[in-house]
Amino acid sequence: MTDKNLRALFGIKYNPFLPNLPIEALWVTPEAESFAHRVQTMISQGGFALITGDPGQGKSKTLQWIAQRLSKMTNITVGVMERPQSKLADFYRELGELFGVGLTPLNRYGSFKALRTKWKAHCQSSLARPVLLIDEAQEASSGCLTELRLLQSACFDSESLLFTILCGDGRLPNMFRTPELLPLGSRIRARLQLTPLTPEQLQNYLNFALEQAGYSQLMTPELIRTLAAHSLNNLRVLNHTAADMLAAAAERNLPRLDESLYFELFTPASSKPRRTKAS
Repeated sequence: MTDKNLRALFGIKYNPFLPNLPIEALWVTPEAESFAHRVQTMISQGGFALITGDPGQGKSKTLQWIAQRLSKMTNITVGVMERPQSKLADFYRELGELFGVGLTPLNRYGSFKALRTKWKAHCQSSLARPVLLIDEAQEASSGCLTELRLLQSACFDSESLLFTILCGDGRLPNMFRTPELLPLGSRIRARLQLTPLTPEQLQNYLNFALEQAGYSQLMTPELIRTLAAHSLNNLRVLNHTAADMLAAAAERNLPRLDESLYFELFTPASSKPRRTKAS
């Protein structure tokens, strides 16, 4: 069944359990709200901020929400790096494209100067720093991250020409403990660590997601509690389970999702009662 038919069947605006949600439908924790507020106050100063967490805890969605929030600020240029795993030459190429600077990667010094000149002009004209967002930053090499630190540092490290938010899994903080990246790690001024969510938080998430989708009664309260208790404290696991249930309910033409469907779909076969032939 197509997503369009599924939406029509349940009377929802979109599938609330898929990644391509509208920005305004993203659920945000109070900790993320506080982090975003601090980030906004740091734009005028530059530097580094960090978002970390285990897979499936909502790091990328949090960064997406922050990007949209920053884009509404006046005189803010936001660049989103799409290939953090690049070698240094391609790393420079992407920075040049993001900030509208024609670079010659073979001329590393010329590229270095061109980017810094562009960022300095932006700082002087807007009294704010350009912003660079790097998701999956644990894939970036130590050489590229070190180059980025040197690129945005000016006046004997008393001024920063760029504000960078690095986002990645648990490997990223460990990278900053190595001798090569310890200088960058010591410059991170704002940190958000996304931790496993409690069942109560997952229930709040489900209620919010269903309300935003336009059908708060799509799941019974009992099912919401069951899903929250059996999703390993992980948003991604919760959404995958709920998406499978929604597809199954559509196939069966069910008006609502409940616990009986959950147990039918996810109870191990060995635990289900065996049918015996009539004698």
